[in-house]
Amino acid sequence: MRITGIHHLALVCRDMEETVRFYTGVMGMPLVKTVALPDGGQHFFFDCGGGNLLAFFWWANGPKAAPGVASVKKFPEEPMSAVGSMNHIAFEVPDDLLDEYCRKLQDAGVPTLPVVVNHDDSQMGVARDLHPGVFVRSVYFTDPNGIMMELAASTRPFTAEDVRHAPMRAAQPAET
Repeated sequence: MRITGIHHLALVCRDMEETVRFYTGVMGMPLVKTVALPDGGQHFFFDCGGGNLLAFFWWANGPKAAPGVASVKKFPEEPMSAVGSMNHIAFEVPDDLLDEYCRKLQDAGVPTLPVVVNHDDSQMGVARDLHPGVFVRSVYFTDPNGIMMELAASTRPFTAEDVRHAPMRAAQPAET
């Protein structure tokens, strides 16, 4: 296989009109394709830059959201979600515009964490201040559907030294 990138990420929304308003108006992503599904649902695509698309399905009788299972319940207090769920979407933005974009979200009434998060390799994984070990700066928020989002500004390229942890395995059940 020759994978050249992600074509689109498909999510499910509770209200397509509200979703279109948020992604076109607040996030500035053009709506580039709409599909009417044979079962009465909809499938809409937004251009999120770099040749990538973010898509949403909507069904009038779709199951309700399941925070804490299918999505993050509340970040940062409860960041886990279930196996097979989508934890969050991170959109790359220029570092010099991150603070401005955070204010834009807040001005649009979108709650964000009160600070930009500086991710580093310290024991806590975050730093109060920007320093050479910070590899990404982030702003976290949710869309109208409760989907956790992140605006992420890379501060340096990854190197071989950034891969230094062995993958962990789930505990195996005892044989009976």
